[in-house]
Amino acid sequence: MSDALKHECGIAMVRLLKPLQYYKDKYGTAFYGINKMYLLMEKQHNRGQDGAGFASVKFNVQPGTRYISRVRSNQSQPIQDIFAQINERLNGVLEKNPSKKDDVAWQEENMPYVGNLFLGHVRYGTFGRNSIESVHPFLRQSNWKHQNLIVAGNFNMTNSKQLLEELVELGQHPKEFTDTVTVMEKIGHFLEEEVSELYLEAKAKGLNKKDASPFIEENIDLQSVLQKSAKNWDGGYAMAGLLGHGDAFVLRDPSGIRPTFYYQDDEVVVVASERPVIQTVFDVDIDTIQELDRGHALIIKKDGATSVQPILEQKPKKSCSFERIYFSRGSDASIYEERKNLGKLVFPQVLKSIDNDISNSVFSFIPNTAETSFYGMTEAAEDVLNQQKTAKILAGGGKLSAERVTEILSERPRFEKIAIKDAKLRTFIADDNSRDDLVAHVYDVTYGVVKPTDNLVIIDDSIVRGTTLKKSIIKILDRLNPKKIVVVSSAPQIRYPDCYGIDMAKIGDFIAFRAALELLKETNQYHIMDAVYEKSVAQRGKPDNEIVNYVKEIYQPFTDEEISAKTAQMLKTSDIKATVEVIYQSVDNLHMACPAHLGDWYFTGNYPTDGGHRVVNEAFINFYEGSDKRAY
Repeated sequence: MSDALKHECGIAMVRLLKPLQYYKDKYGTAFYGINKMYLLMEKQHNRGQDGAGFASVKFNVQPGTRYISRVRSNQSQPIQDIFAQINERLNGVLEKNPSKKDDVAWQEENMPYVGNLFLGHVRYGTFGRNSIESVHPFLRQSNWKHQNLIVAGNFNMTNSKQLLEELVELGQHPKEFTDTVTVMEKIGHFLEEEVSELYLEAKAKGLNKKDASPFIEENIDLQSVLQKSAKNWDGGYAMAGLLGHGDAFVLRDPSGIRPTFYYQDDEVVVVASERPVIQTVFDVDIDTIQELDRGHALIIKKDGATSVQPILEQKPKKSCSFERIYFSRGSDASIYEERKNLGKLVFPQVLKSIDNDISNSVFSFIPNTAETSFYGMTEAAEDVLNQQKTAKILAGGGKLSAERVTEILSERPRFEKIAIKDAKLRTFIADDNSRDDLVAHVYDVTYGVVKPTDNLVIIDDSIVRGTTLKKSIIKILDRLNPKKIVVVSSAPQIRYPDCYGIDMAKIGDFIAFRAALELLKETNQYHIMDAVYEKSVAQRGKPDNEIVNYVKEIYQPFTDEEISAKTAQMLKTSDIKATVEVIYQSVDNLHMACPAHLGDWYFTGNYPTDGGHRVVNEAFINFYEGSDKRAY
């Protein structure tokens, strides 16, 4: 993606089902769980670079012994940093106690991070500051093991303010206003209620306070706790939690917006945000990895019993299509095929743009994540050229010379590596003119492969703001002197904000929205903006399920092609010599390429939760009033 766009967060969980001595005997180390967590998190580094955190829980240690360890980092390489800290602590203990190198029981009792249950998180911040206090996992502490709660997740809640108010109504005084804190406190509240009820039950059985604790731990009903806690949550989420005594859970939202996968054998239960991560780290077949069903929770009891329980009533499945287009690792078998199909399906529009002239066109991609879609586009180009070659040979009626047939058959589409990203630019100069000059040099180009008679076709994952295209990419492509530059987006036009995890909160940032505004002005229809504003303001204070997305009316007067054409005009500056055209994927083709992931609200405005309608309403009001604040 040529425009910088913040990614999703990622979660990783490992529950060891055997005693630590088992892993020492089989794999040579009692640190097996820690090693696997490092790999799971590092292989999800693509999902978060603002921060990372790790927590572990020990089972069955003596009172007075630390049984929860946590480390977090917001350094430039946070995953490396936290595991360097863990490694330093572990080595330090072993250096002081060399005789305990192979004593697993002693290590479990005395060494930090050595445990039975692990939770990791990689973060891209979309709510609040990138301070260490904002990095997951979050910890809610108690002197009772079963009331210690550790929470991490990949999510955004659209109704964080409402959730905060509900906590206040419960008598709490939350220390922060973030969605993670409000979610954790909500779970914590109903966990305390569950514990209180179980204590009364234990007391009725004649158990004293000491003996009541194991009874409570064994009988905590996490399904009930989560059903009560998540009742009013509105958002996309994959929420993971550990209890201090050893229970664990992972909960997925009822629309299946955020991805969650798990694997279980007789040694481990593993959870991650991406399927190929589990495949690679544990060397298991794709068919053994399950996708957690929407609105359900994977619940792991301390005794190892594992079950998937319904928590919330399921809504229509609207898994985030951006996961497939861009965010998730392309090594997933299904995602790889889907991205290739995105390139194939958009090619007919490309062919029309270049007047079927494949021979005088150069095809490339914006590094690096668009490469798979590019492969799909190349296959489509080869298929079309083969058809053209067949037609030429048949048109010869068998009278073509061998040399001419060889000449026709030797034609190949021209695929080149054109744009190369040199470095990540740091905008350390505040002056806009200086900054723009630096931005223009983020990418370098390959000279000598494009002729003045050529079309230059470049495919990108998506076009969000268009800033990098306008200030850098199109300028450097124009240096190659093509007659036409065709910028292809494998995703449809991004028209509406996201509020479920991706950091796309401000509608005025989107070039498709700005293009629609320019068209309204040019066609003397700008009064539609005023009408949409009045309707949007009138909806304030209504329940979320009554709010209508009137922002759609801004786009209704125009076809997708008209908005694409205006986008191209906005991206072409006066110094660009080549003709510039912009092609977007259609929503229908997106659904065809990714049939099991129909979440498309950023393209269509069809939000899967009621809170999304409130967010788009507020985002538009903010834009209209000139406010730079976020809509959620």
